[in-house]
Amino acid sequence: MNLKHSITAILLTGILSLGAVHAQEEAQEPSTDDLGNVSDAFQELFFEALKQKGIENYQLALDALGRARAHAGDDPQQQAIIYFEEAKNYKSLKQYQEAEAAYLSTLDLAIDRIDVMEGLYDLYYLQKNYEKAIPLVEKLVVTEEDYKEDLANLYARTKDYDRAIALLDELDESWGESTYRTALRRRVYRESGDKSGAIQNLEAKVQSSAKSEQDYLNLIYLYGEEGNVNKAYEVSQQWITQFPESELVHLALYKLYFNKGEYQKSVASMGKVFASKTIDNGQKYVVLTDFLQYASQRPELEQELDRVVSELDMSGDGKIYQELGEYYNAKQDKQTALRFYEKGLKANPENFRLLVNTILTNIDLGQNKKAASLATEGLEFFPAQALLYLLNGVANIGMNEPEIAVESLEEGLDFVLDDPRMERDFYDQLGKAYRAMGSTKKADEYKQKAADIQLDN
Repeated sequence: MNLKHSITAILLTGILSLGAVHAQEEAQEPSTDDLGNVSDAFQELFFEALKQKGIENYQLALDALGRARAHAGDDPQQQAIIYFEEAKNYKSLKQYQEAEAAYLSTLDLAIDRIDVMEGLYDLYYLQKNYEKAIPLVEKLVVTEEDYKEDLANLYARTKDYDRAIALLDELDESWGESTYRTALRRRVYRESGDKSGAIQNLEAKVQSSAKSEQDYLNLIYLYGEEGNVNKAYEVSQQWITQFPESELVHLALYKLYFNKGEYQKSVASMGKVFASKTIDNGQKYVVLTDFLQYASQRPELEQELDRVVSELDMSGDGKIYQELGEYYNAKQDKQTALRFYEKGLKANPENFRLLVNTILTNIDLGQNKKAASLATEGLEFFPAQALLYLLNGVANIGMNEPEIAVESLEEGLDFVLDDPRMERDFYDQLGKAYRAMGSTKKADEYKQKAADIQLDN
């Protein structure tokens, strides 16, 4: 294999990036066996650059790339590779002007390379240079339709509101509605200030034969923004007439019913949202947040909460159960809080916040064996999280297993970094553990260590 083909293959398959990862994870240079007709000097310098980038020595990587260029000849593909690597290193060094120049030089030699355009787009977005980003993304959407949402966002950020709304309409029609696009659309309406024009446009849409459910939802939102609750409710009834089996309509109805004082209807609508298989989890989360707020305003709704939430279809998403657990925890209903935390943790066992709250609630309820077991399992996912070692120690002290507690606490101390409050907590628990073991001297030592730590108020 000659150099031209070899380097082109690297660019096309992304081996450059993989080489950097291997250099970091394995501290080895990528194999050069298959590079073919390339000088030893080029091999050595090129892969030295990859290795230095992998260990975040970006300036050394640039130095190596500069020297490699002298051995690359005049082949445009080889030069493009070097420019591309230089761009990534400049970006990591936050030398954005140099990074942009290197990306543009790459594109001059490797026209319309998707990975290069993506890198340059990322650079422009990082700098909030949205005007320059738009032409790039307009090229990217030709082959990568996922970038259409990015393009709609860029139009909004550059105040090209008509094009933003037109693109959002197109995406809702072809992909279905999403929480992100709904939020973006509402931001456009809010920032443009042209609510009357948007209302007229949507009114025309819902009267046409091409009406969609999203048009009704957007229209209700705009009337709500204007405080015109009666018109919003009127549109919701038109919506039900046109789409009698709609689930999406309940994203609007629950709030309209609550504002009209029809609380049971509001709860029923929320239940339909939670049971829906077509409404996404982000929208369900918004509805739940409102439900918890309503329940705090009208306690009689709280008795409905458990029944309605039991209908939740939230497979693989622990966020909503986290919210419910925190709601009940704040009300000191630890048992109910724990039930929701456990549901959430089952759905998402690598959610650190859920894990910690579940362990803490078990400890509060005196269920130390469960707490210790969860902390031990959690350390398989998060082996460097000092808090899990601390909670494991607390739980084992509660189980009268001070030796196990000491082992966990002493191991966890190695992971406490610049956190004097946590360090003091470790010393407090070590003091308790050693006292339980009958080692008064060690207990007093740790008690004094804890007392010596000064905390800022």
